[in-house]
Amino acid sequence: MVTGFDPPVRPDVDMERLRSHRLGRIRAEMTEADVAMLILVNPVSLRYAADWREYATFQSRIPTYYLFVPIEGPLVMHGAYSTAGQVIDEFRMPHYMNVFDGGLDLRGQAKDLAVETSGFLADLGLRDGRIGIEHVNPSVTQAFGDVGVPVVDAEPVMELARYRKSADELTCIEHSVAVAEFGMSRMREALSPGITENALWSVLHATNIEFDGDWFDGRMLVSGPRTNPWYQEASDREIEEGDLVAFDTDMIGPFGYCADISRTWLCGSGPPTQDQRDLYRRAHEEVAHNISLLRSGLSFRELSDKAFRQPERFEAHRYACLAHGVGMTDEYPKIYYRQDWDDHGYDGEIESGTVLSVESFVGSDEGGPGVKLEEMVIVTEEGAERVSSYPFEEAWL
Repeated sequence: MVTGFDPPVRPDVDMERLRSHRLGRIRAEMTEADVAMLILVNPVSLRYAADWREYATFQSRIPTYYLFVPIEGPLVMHGAYSTAGQVIDEFRMPHYMNVFDGGLDLRGQAKDLAVETSGFLADLGLRDGRIGIEHVNPSVTQAFGDVGVPVVDAEPVMELARYRKSADELTCIEHSVAVAEFGMSRMREALSPGITENALWSVLHATNIEFDGDWFDGRMLVSGPRTNPWYQEASDREIEEGDLVAFDTDMIGPFGYCADISRTWLCGSGPPTQDQRDLYRRAHEEVAHNISLLRSGLSFRELSDKAFRQPERFEAHRYACLAHGVGMTDEYPKIYYRQDWDDHGYDGEIESGTVLSVESFVGSDEGGPGVKLEEMVIVTEEGAERVSSYPFEEAWL
């Protein structure tokens, strides 16, 4: 068992200040994008804008409620079951934008929504303003066009708002990571031959719920022959003596903030094989090298160009990106490897206060085991500081 991970104590966060900062960030980006109002349905956006966490995973696939966020004026929630929001000014009945609630023909509901929104804008003196909408059916955007309200994507506004973190947000992220690492220490204690991947993974789930966390974005824990290639998920396979066990937390924890950490362990009391050591060293070297490059003002393209490169036999099974933003979940930016840049890469600048997860997966395209490592850092003017503190397997390095 890894020692030094006591049950974390929930920090005393000034929630009013935190909520005010986040709404201010949204409205600053709305001003920059010339958007008069947002209609938000993504549960991550709703948590960020209004600290709203009701039925989040249900909402992610069946958008039952939505939030009006004008650049000036009241926040109005439509369709929520509760009316206990600390930030929301008014609750209204919805015009449903999904088949489960609204039936197979959504055009009438979409028209009513567009008409109501147009009137709401007019009441606020924003009649000619553009609105940003996220994650809706085409019938909704068509209805807004029919009533003369211009529509743009809300997602870029929200991603840029979330990109810049306040000190309170960093405190929340650090606490979520502390909860994840406490859960990881419990997992390490539970790891022994015969436990299934699912049973081991459930230890982290239980810890997250115990400490008022929310959900997991995946089931990323694998063992033995299932460690390579990556992107397999936890199963009922029994973990065996000498297996590598690799996982990625992808945990939406307390306060709604994400802990995104990967480690690879060895099951049993024996030493790792030479092949296991070699893979681990390569993954650790990649993560450490790429963290050493990080600084405020570095462009995404520069980071991609200077990033560590594994030998050719590991390229086919490389991870999807070398680093990505993290806040309430994985978020902007996603920084691609050089091999993928021409097809998918986009440029930008890493800013001071940015939180990034730096990734590596090393597994040969000829088969054999794989190693997954990932570390969370805060970028500063001087470089990068670790957020996660769970130890690596130093004896393997």
